[in-house]
Amino acid sequence: LSAGEVLKNLNKFYKRKEIQRLGTENGLDARLFHQAFISFRKYIMESSSVSADLHIILSDICCGAGKICLLGHVDDLFPFFLRHAKQIFPMLDCMDDLRKISDLRLPPNWYPDARAIQRKIIFHAGPTNSGKTYHAIQRFLSAKSGIYCGPLKLLAHEIFQKSNDANVPCDLVTGEERVYANEDARQAPHVACTIEMCSTNTPYEVAVIDEIQMIRDPARGWAWTRALLGLCAEEIHICGEAAAIDLVTELMYTTGEEVEVRNYKRLTPLTVLDYALESLDNLQPGDCIVCFSKNDIYSVSRQIEARGLECAVIYGSLPPGTKLEQAKKFNDPDDPCKILVATDAIGMGLNLCIKRIIFNSIVKPTINEKGEKEIDSITTSQALQIAGRAGRYGSSFKQGEVTTMHRDDLVQLKEILNEPVRPVKAAGLHPTPEQIEMFAYHLPDATLSNLIDIFVSLSQVDGLYFVCNIDDFKFLADMIQHIPLNLRSRYVFCTAPLNRKEPFVCTTLLKFARQFSRNEPLTFDWLCRHTKWPLAAPKNIKELVHLEAVHDVFDLYLWLSYRFMDMFPDAVLVRDIQKKLDDIIQVGVCNITKLIRASQSAAAPGTAAVVSEDFPLSRTKRDTREVPDRHGAKSTEALSIAVEVPGERRGKNMKTYRSATRQEDLKSHGRGSLANRLLREGLLTQEMLRQLESEWQDQHRNGRYGLGSKRDDQNSSKEMGKKKK
Repeated sequence: LSAGEVLKNLNKFYKRKEIQRLGTENGLDARLFHQAFISFRKYIMESSSVSADLHIILSDICCGAGKICLLGHVDDLFPFFLRHAKQIFPMLDCMDDLRKISDLRLPPNWYPDARAIQRKIIFHAGPTNSGKTYHAIQRFLSAKSGIYCGPLKLLAHEIFQKSNDANVPCDLVTGEERVYANEDARQAPHVACTIEMCSTNTPYEVAVIDEIQMIRDPARGWAWTRALLGLCAEEIHICGEAAAIDLVTELMYTTGEEVEVRNYKRLTPLTVLDYALESLDNLQPGDCIVCFSKNDIYSVSRQIEARGLECAVIYGSLPPGTKLEQAKKFNDPDDPCKILVATDAIGMGLNLCIKRIIFNSIVKPTINEKGEKEIDSITTSQALQIAGRAGRYGSSFKQGEVTTMHRDDLVQLKEILNEPVRPVKAAGLHPTPEQIEMFAYHLPDATLSNLIDIFVSLSQVDGLYFVCNIDDFKFLADMIQHIPLNLRSRYVFCTAPLNRKEPFVCTTLLKFARQFSRNEPLTFDWLCRHTKWPLAAPKNIKELVHLEAVHDVFDLYLWLSYRFMDMFPDAVLVRDIQKKLDDIIQVGVCNITKLIRASQSAAAPGTAAVVSEDFPLSRTKRDTREVPDRHGAKSTEALSIAVEVPGERRGKNMKTYRSATRQEDLKSHGRGSLANRLLREGLLTQEMLRQLESEWQDQHRNGRYGLGSKRDDQNSSKEMGKKKK
């Protein structure tokens, strides 16, 4: 057969609309159809021989048999194509079963216990500092039994303490910790937990779901959906923004339950000032400067202490204990520390006596629903959440104030705060272990990462739901794929709440999984050797960041110890050293300006020492993948962009930055030079700017950047002289 004729007819086959339609009917979407055809074409073109029946069909087509119905003969290739496609995509044989398993259109049916009772749904809607959560908690405390579900460990711990202080026995349950109110470890009728840890099987009189607007979160939204649809409680008290009322009402309509809405107004006035701070010399007691990167945290805190003022520092990757100590220090009227520098970690979980919120920037990197990084102005919801921390009811400040550090940002901040909050449109979903196990039964040779991909591609959701971002899950699945684990254990390891941007933590998880697969318990001594415990107080920022990573490793051990108790047997000992590590980190944070000075003096002359979550004091090229933080107990704060000079990475990140903020740049034309704006946003330092200027001048002298030769410059000068004449 002529290879050219065969190839021409195969391509005709591929382009036929009828063939594409048949492929879709047999489970081949556009992507799978294309991949299957490429493989089928390669098989025919590169095989020395093919089956007799396929050869006859190809011969009839190529030799002109039945020329009148030639296209019909091309269609006759489809059975052979489909047989080949099923060999490379085994799921095509059980596509109907897989579609049923991945059908996510009726999530309420996943919780038969909740559907068996008639629940009363009460939505407490209002802004920050309106008392909405207070009223829900009062009902929680008065009930015979109850569960509080919060987004952070700090919030769960606060309710745990408040309940027991009110003589209402309450347990604490987080991913890494179990604390019983009763000394005999008997379960109390009340429990405060992080939302991922709530039980959908235990009956309660009252349940409280806090911060319901996070049901739209691309990474964690599934946990709020699960709590809302699955909690077995006679009364469900939901607290959050009014923007979620319509979605919650629609979701409850599908369960046959009505929603009672109680609206609340802010208890203390909040004023947007008409002037920006402009200089740190204008700081007052009770001020909180909000930054969206660690670089800015370090820079601002050092400038404040250079003025002889003491400041507290709070950011997302700090351990909860350190955050509480810094908050306590700031709130203490007898402590000389009257200024707070923080990220949006203060938006939830901490009671702070703030008089004035000052936005150091209104631009924040975020992660979209596709897992891609975007840099844009903060949303109205984020701005209100942070600004609302000023003038807390019951604090020494009866009125809250909000402004910006820079005059240019104040107008835009006012516009953001005056815009209506975008309504919450959809609730997150995530495949369950049982669904993945059923997929694995049908596709025994597929990897966990492939199973997740196939599940998401086949999943069907209606307009009220979306499938949460599973990039972190897949990253961990690929990382431990070579380690022999059963599917359920592998799934648990892949749901571990770690930040994949921390190489030390990821490496530790890999070692945990390898040791686990050998059936060798992870002992206290093993962990101490791996982390080089005991550890000394940090001498610079790099060491402080490493201590934070070690704290996360201890968290990871404790998280796994509640899922594999026999393999992670020393949780009590690990918790003890974690508390000691918390104290060491507190010492480092209290001396943070000294650490910054030490870090900068250690940097090589002429090199910009970039302090970021990815690259503490980095001066080498490294991978710059951006991922969302999966720590349930940590802020979703964005991380700074590491910028180095010269740097290919910087060019890529700046391209993203310019693309995301082009409209804002047009609005702000005339606000100041680009260099000043980049310095203000923490994307450049003065040292980088000086080095850029020096390099540009050197390259200009050498005739680079397309500036031409000396002769060209002379010719240009003559031309300009003629024009002037």
